[in-house]
Amino acid sequence: MGGKLTYPKALVRRPAPTMIRSPFAFSRRLRLHSARTQRQLVFLLGGVITGAAAVALALLADEAQAAFRSLVLRSRYISLLLTPLGFAIVAYLTRRVFPNSQGSGIPQAIAARHLIDQRARGTLVSVRIAVGKIFLTLFGLLCGASIGREGPTVQVGASIMFAVGRLSPRRQPGLILAGASAGVAAAFNTPLAGIVFGIEEMSRAFEEKTSALLIAAIVAAGLTSLALLGDYTYFGSTSAKLSPAGWLAVPVCGIIGGLLGGLFSRVLIEFGRGLPGIAGRVIKSHPIVFATLCGLGVALCGLASHDTVYGTGYAQVRPLLDRGVTFPQSFGLLKLTATALASISGIPGGIFSPSLAVGAGIGFNLSTLFPSTPLAALVLLGMVSYFAGVVQAPITSFVIVTEMTNDHSMIVPLMAAAFIGRAASRLVCREGVYHALSRNFLVVADAQRGKV
Repeated sequence: MGGKLTYPKALVRRPAPTMIRSPFAFSRRLRLHSARTQRQLVFLLGGVITGAAAVALALLADEAQAAFRSLVLRSRYISLLLTPLGFAIVAYLTRRVFPNSQGSGIPQAIAARHLIDQRARGTLVSVRIAVGKIFLTLFGLLCGASIGREGPTVQVGASIMFAVGRLSPRRQPGLILAGASAGVAAAFNTPLAGIVFGIEEMSRAFEEKTSALLIAAIVAAGLTSLALLGDYTYFGSTSAKLSPAGWLAVPVCGIIGGLLGGLFSRVLIEFGRGLPGIAGRVIKSHPIVFATLCGLGVALCGLASHDTVYGTGYAQVRPLLDRGVTFPQSFGLLKLTATALASISGIPGGIFSPSLAVGAGIGFNLSTLFPSTPLAALVLLGMVSYFAGVVQAPITSFVIVTEMTNDHSMIVPLMAAAFIGRAASRLVCREGVYHALSRNFLVVADAQRGKV
């Protein structure tokens, strides 16, 4: 009883620490606060610039496609000369002036996140590549290539963030991730899809330290896009709904769209790695000739489709969803072929919008099997299924289509179709196209480092 009382440490009231224990502690705290503020400003600044670049590319892409359409209206057969010649010029400039700007640009951004060496990263994402990507993508659209601008916007966003991130070199992987995600958000005006794309496709994991800054960059890019273009939905608005009988279309669209999407990815991956035998050696030895032949193939697809497969596919899909304006039954398969030819040719250009257009064509074709199901619902199911089959990122697929069309009544069917499409795609192609192609850039980077 008379002993000294003891209390649990948690209950012991300690004297309040002084505000500043020493000048050194204050200086350290000030430096940490300054570094944190600097890092936040870097992400916000990069997001604003990425949003502005995405808007500029979108507006210029529309002008380039309009210019090509006006030429085709004067003479349908001009594409037989203009498109192959344009492919040859773009392929030459890509190889000689802007290396590593070929394709969609998303594999380069993924590879850049995995690289440690700053110089190696700079060969995949840089201001030079961003400028070349924009210029050559516009050139390709001006020549009638079946390419999109969203993938290029991802590489442009990653390049902008990499350049701005020189102020914060320790955060480079996070900056590249934020730039790529902001590029998707600004290109489609779909902020949520930008976040999901960054988590599911770019990083394949959620990095807690990067999440808030990633969202900040996406918000900055989205606000910039809204300020310059206003609030809009990429493919218009729909109010499609499925009846209980209409649910039979979900697995059918999922399986067919997923298998075709997997086949498309398999073609791109095989050509990206290099075909075996004499065919691969000929393509490697004469890349400009091969690009020219691919351009000729796109022109022939254009003639067969009544000039509907050129460009991003946006001009064909939006009227279909908004007003029910149809296109030829051959549109889906010809758009798939034209997009595959443009993708393997080696010219810069994305596959986001063209893939969604292919999916819309698949849904339109399936309307003959399900005449009682609303056409808009089948088109949305086809878009999600095929896109999920190509990229094998089902969450990104249904989120991006839902945001682009502002149709929330179809969320559950779209989710189901996306996961069925991914499962069907894996029967043909074991891995999504972006991550498979990113390994090619990592192999090249390792080989170059070994030579040094």
